Amino acid sequence: MSTSQGPEGPSRRLLPGARRRARERALELLYEAETKDLAPSQLLAELPVAPEEYAVRLVLGVERRAEEVNGLLGRHATGWAVERMPVVDRCLLKIAAFELLDEPEVPVAVVLDEAVELAKTYSTEDSGRYVNGVLSAVVTEVRDLGPEDPGAEGKDSLE
Repeated sequence: MSTSQGPEGPSRRLLPGARRRARERALELLYEAETKDLAPSQLLAELPVAPEEYAVRLVLGVERRAEEVNGLLGRHATGWAVERMPVVDRCLLKIAAFELLDEPEVPVAVVLDEAVELAKTYSTEDSGRYVNGVLSAVVTEVRDLGPEDPGAEGKDSLE
């Protein structure tokens, strides 16, 4: 099923909750790729059923911008080298950093809230706070939070 809504392209208009499910699926896929020591694109190619489009976009985006994402996280993850982070936390941070870089229509508050909630669900309560702290620092580098920025308005139906 296509989520395209016309000329603005695929995945720009998703039903409420669709992005949340896609983020969760992207987390699963990145975690699996890392634990199997596979490139995310290789893992996607081997799946018998393709995941939802936004999940694929997140996974491939994290892979495509790995150097930039890892650099951002390394600069802002005080006290932790990216490669030493717990795998779940690292994958979540990569997804969120990619969204902050490449998905400007998704508000900052949504990206941060979703990453924190996934960290609390799949990692620890402390991970939620850590993820929030790292991403809050990343935001200052990658997003201009002026009045025209969607992130300045808070949560909306893009969740």
